[in-house]
Amino acid sequence: MNYAQLLFPDFSLILCGYLVCRYTALNRSVWEQVETLVYFFLFPVLLFQSIVKTPLDVHAASRLMGAGWALGLTGIALAYALPHIPVLQRWIDRRDHASSAQVAFRFNSFIGLAIADRLVGPQGSQLFAVLIGVCVPLFNVGAVWPMVRHAQRSMLRELLRNPLIIATVSGLLANLMGFTIPHWLEPSVTRIGAASLALGLMAAGAGMQFGALARAKTLAVSVLSIRHLLLPLVALGMSRLFGLNAPETTVLLAFSALPTASSCYVLAARMGYDGAYVAGLVTLSTLLGMLSLPMALGLLR
Repeated sequence: MNYAQLLFPDFSLILCGYLVCRYTALNRSVWEQVETLVYFFLFPVLLFQSIVKTPLDVHAASRLMGAGWALGLTGIALAYALPHIPVLQRWIDRRDHASSAQVAFRFNSFIGLAIADRLVGPQGSQLFAVLIGVCVPLFNVGAVWPMVRHAQRSMLRELLRNPLIIATVSGLLANLMGFTIPHWLEPSVTRIGAASLALGLMAAGAGMQFGALARAKTLAVSVLSIRHLLLPLVALGMSRLFGLNAPETTVLLAFSALPTASSCYVLAARMGYDGAYVAGLVTLSTLLGMLSLPMALGLLR
């Protein structure tokens, strides 16, 4: 599989947003409104659809769910520990860390679904949907917690207002109750999801400033090393610990090596943090995914 070709569309959309914002009349004031639309409407619809479209068999997927949770908790713990490591703490700004920790463990679900289908077929899409359903709530709580803690906001209030968590939890409940999106509505929902992908990536590019990465290089190297080097190794261990079969192991390894979520930038910007810095991390993570995916799926598998 040509991983560079698979990742190129996402990176090209980020680059397109950067060029449009910098060299046309569609400047930051326009893209701030786009970010709001993606964060509060388009992306939540996509998350809900991704979760409800495949019935969730909790018993059959219990081992994969356990491995996904264990992998996610490990990633969150490693990201949270960075400012407390003696060698690193003097070089890491706590506010930058609060907004960037999420980059170490969140994932790009669009790329993941495409890869899972190509690797394992329809079963791969179902297995990846399980990981989306059980990990997105955990990862969103992990992403929001450092930011609300640093800003001294109410954690519960931020979680209840977070549209991504609302969409994921409601999607899980709807799935378990047997709800499916009506056939006549599905094309519209699918198009909303496609719009969220394109506009979300372009909004990340529009807010990007590569210079922001230069002032916090230690933090950038640390969170990206967790995302693209340590987590694939942890995933290999978890697949053996939980006794996953071959398709489950393949999907978990792909899951562990994905680029970080493009919505990391949107979440950081909406909560008042340095969105330009996080957008730079998202861009670098997309590039590094071209290396970590072949490593996880080739060398480790």
